[in-house]
Amino acid sequence: GNTSEDYLRILQNVPTKTAAAYMRVSNPVNSSKLSLVEKGICEDIQCKSEELVIRKQGVYLIYCHLNFHFPNCSNSPTDLKIELLVNDKVNRQTLSTWCASETCQEKTFKNLLQLHLTYLNVKDRISVTLNHPKFLNEISLPNENVLGVLRYSDEM
Repeated sequence: GNTSEDYLRILQNVPTKTAAAYMRVSNPVNSSKLSLVEKGICEDIQCKSEELVIRKQGVYLIYCHLNFHFPNCSNSPTDLKIELLVNDKVNRQTLSTWCASETCQEKTFKNLLQLHLTYLNVKDRISVTLNHPKFLNEISLPNENVLGVLRYSDEM
């Protein structure tokens, strides 16, 4: 379960509902939780500085697309961990290893996409954390780092 083909089949058969958010994210000030930038789409979802708050219960697709820049890629591997949190608890995580010796270049750019289909209740809070936020690419192109939420159904 929860592969991209599963998501595609589900999304093709479920009509969309109105709640949606699409917010840019940026490096946190003093934590691993990413900050939401005040630009984007926010319909029937409350968009706060570090989290999205659900206003209507239902089945939601949560997605996070992040770009990374390793300015001095060494031969030692770096593990990047992205965690999608619901109410400050890990609901989905991805671990990816970069800068291993066989893939190392002087400068390396990588991106990760995480998708998660789940049931959310009213007042559930969605946020994202990184174990190495210093590698989040906010300077060089492409730098569209986003957290999004789409509501697909009222019921499971």
